[in-house]
Amino acid sequence: MLDFDLAEIYGTSTKALKQSIRRNIERFPEDFMFELTNDEYNELKMRLRSQIVTSNEYTRRGGIRYAPFAFTALGVVMLPNVLQSKKAIDTSVLIVRAFNAMANVILNPPPVNDVKELQNEVMELKQQIKESFADYNDINEDVQMRLDNIDQRLSVANIQFGEIYQALIDLADPKKEFEKPRKQIGYLSSKE
Repeated sequence: MLDFDLAEIYGTSTKALKQSIRRNIERFPEDFMFELTNDEYNELKMRLRSQIVTSNEYTRRGGIRYAPFAFTALGVVMLPNVLQSKKAIDTSVLIVRAFNAMANVILNPPPVNDVKELQNEVMELKQQIKESFADYNDINEDVQMRLDNIDQRLSVANIQFGEIYQALIDLADPKKEFEKPRKQIGYLSSKE
């Protein structure tokens, strides 16, 4: 996602967002965020100029003055931790709660028959995330596409969660042997 999209989502200006990032640049390595190249930036400017409706951010003084930052999924998760807006703080709290819930499930796995209940909880969490973004913004098509992408990723994660859970159950089963029996070493008696 680009910096101006995230600024709108988190209820702050692009300038304030970029300042917060520059003050905390060590929190954003290359796999979290990068600045667009000149070619990418020029392509973006052309697309923005060709749109019928553009934000004041783009049209003021001839468009975007500096190349925007692009954020990966990891950067989007880190960003609320450095922003001071109410929306960013609320999002950060939701992220921490989600990770805490995942850690609790991993450390205290429920019985196998409770997996369906966990899947329902994941679906409820996904719905809460959608509702949170809907409360903060009039979701435009671009943001809706991104939410659909999150929905697809959560569905994949839900399937992977079931596989991980089954692997944990298999590892916890004391009846399963994972190592080959070792050949006994030392002196052999004549009977052997």
